[in-house]
Amino acid sequence: QVQLQESGPGLVKPSQTLSLTCTVSGDSITNNGYYWNWIRQSPGKGLEWMGVMTFGGITYYAPALKNRTSISRDTSKNQFTLQLSSVTPEDTGVYFCTRGPNLATSLYWGQGTQVTVSS
Repeated sequence: QVQLQESGPGLVKPSQTLSLTCTVSGDSITNNGYYWNWIRQSPGKGLEWMGVMTFGGITYYAPALKNRTSISRDTSKNQFTLQLSSVTPEDTGVYFCTRGPNLATSLYWGQGTQVTVSS
C-alpha cells in the first residue's frame, strides 16, 4: 500500500519561497506508469491542481502557477518536492501530494499539510 506524507514549514512570510516535501513509502516514485502531483485547497475554494512530476521526471504545471512553481525529486530518498516562490496570503491553504495513474486522476493522497502565509 503506497503512503504519502507531506512535510514543511507551517508558516511562511510573504514574498518568500515555500518548500514542501512529499515522502513516499510502499512504492517507488520512478515506478513506471505513475504520476506524482501537488494539489492545494485554499480557504473557501475548491481543490487546485498545481503540478505533476511523471515517473520519468517530466514536469507539468498549472498555467496560473507556472511562473512560480517548481517540482523536483530525490530518487535516493524517494521524495518529491514543491517550491512555490513569491508567496502571498492567497497561497494559504492545505497542500496535498498525491499519486495517480494519469495526469487527471489522484488515487492516493497524503494527509495534507497546512501552510499559512503571513508576516
